[in-house]
Amino acid sequence: MKSPRMYRIIFLSLVALCWFGTPLVSNSYAESETATQKPNVLFIAVDDMRDWVGYLGGYKGQVLTPNIDRLADRGTPFTNAHCASPVCCPSRAAVMSGRFPSSTGIYNNGQWWKPHLPNLTTLPVHFKNNGYEAVGAGKLFHHTVGNNPPGQWDAYHRLIFEDDAFSRTTGRITPLYPFTAFQPFPEEFPLSGIKLYSNEVDWGVLQKPEPQFDDAKTATYAIDYLKQKHDKPFFLACGLFHPHLPWYVPPKYLELYNAKDPVLPKVKADDLDDVPEPGKKLALRKNDDLLRLYKANKWNTAVQHYLASISFADAQIGRLLDALEESPHADNTIVVLWSDHGWHFGEKNHWHKRTLWEEATRVPLIIMTPNTLHAGTRCAQPVSLVDLFPTLIDLCQLPPVEKLSGQSLVPLLKDPTANWSHTAVTEDENQHCAVRDIRYRYIRYNDGSEELYDMQTDPLQWNNLAGDPEMKPIKARLAQSIPQTWAAHAETKKSYQFEPFSYRWTHKKTGQVTEGGSSLILNGLKK
Repeated sequence: MKSPRMYRIIFLSLVALCWFGTPLVSNSYAESETATQKPNVLFIAVDDMRDWVGYLGGYKGQVLTPNIDRLADRGTPFTNAHCASPVCCPSRAAVMSGRFPSSTGIYNNGQWWKPHLPNLTTLPVHFKNNGYEAVGAGKLFHHTVGNNPPGQWDAYHRLIFEDDAFSRTTGRITPLYPFTAFQPFPEEFPLSGIKLYSNEVDWGVLQKPEPQFDDAKTATYAIDYLKQKHDKPFFLACGLFHPHLPWYVPPKYLELYNAKDPVLPKVKADDLDDVPEPGKKLALRKNDDLLRLYKANKWNTAVQHYLASISFADAQIGRLLDALEESPHADNTIVVLWSDHGWHFGEKNHWHKRTLWEEATRVPLIIMTPNTLHAGTRCAQPVSLVDLFPTLIDLCQLPPVEKLSGQSLVPLLKDPTANWSHTAVTEDENQHCAVRDIRYRYIRYNDGSEELYDMQTDPLQWNNLAGDPEMKPIKARLAQSIPQTWAAHAETKKSYQFEPFSYRWTHKKTGQVTEGGSSLILNGLKK
């Protein structure tokens, strides 16, 4: 006989079903009087992956991403998703905190978020504090030393090269491979045949078994976790490093693109003529390296290796999806796939990220729930990666978190074609800002200069409409999304003494100590 409490649960569930319509996440009740079963989350991050994936159509040649595309067919694929910042550390800090850089003060790769905001509630911590097991692997926060505090996770698989980038005798960091962070440079470095602005800028084939690549190891850790039964729901985050530089891949992925020359981006020699000076400064930051690539005839091979790196990352995503489908968690797991920002290959005369144009901000984003409505229907509304935190709070019925910058995407998961009044904002460390709606891209620099592009008629952003008097109402509307105040920059890493094994920061001037967790786990070993 059902108890009064069970009747109340059933009654409230029916009321919710009538009010909200078909639920996005199935609620299953045990025979006993237990609470609603919480959905698991598989949270997959890729690095530097622009819109060159099949479902987004950003690459005009053939790019092979069958696994990303099958996830798009089964979930809700967003075609107008944008990062909060066009560089790794602040973008990832924004995703994991649900807050824009203008709110946190984390604007660049030279800052640590934890000692700056020691009480910041992050995604894994919020899940961990609300009955979930939070498990991570690979690059989730920024991959450099000090960015993945152990206290954020119940378990975390961090890749450190076998020679160990930490000295176990002194506890100090030994920067054996300070740029690649995971893998050592090959003896034949640079494999690309050209040295550019950093030792991480290289590409080529590594002759070693695919399971020995770091991203394969990261995926394997997550796969092993998925194969197990768990007493609690889980938040499993898997961060793949590809297609971030260096573009080192197993041979078979480059062979996918060796049959013919890649389709190179369309570039315009005078593309910067109508761009304000701050925009030109961003564009020309790596222009000398781009010119060297042109001169050395390396542009096409760079694009080939980037495409191969995308396909290698896609293969690891396929392994994860296969493992989930074969696991006991297949019917009760939300899957989220996202990239932290994009990359320029000559567009706007730029070779890198760190700009406010479409190439640097538009990213893959797919959300699949256990019973996705309208599976495969593309959503063209502008969304931001900071929307992921409130979205997962809604889907998993977690308590709210204060000061989140984003909006829950649940209304768009229910109806990808629904009206949407929000914009996607991307912020630069210099207080430059881009705003994207369903049609326009508006950029305003810190000196008040502007760019405006009609992405419907000018997807290559060749014609700056900011000076057109008829565009004033559009600019005024989009400008409302630009932050009115900007948080002060977090102090640089030089302000702290960091102890990697105790995971503790000591401020050099004030002596303030910030603890990052109980202990650092290196390849399963505790010091």
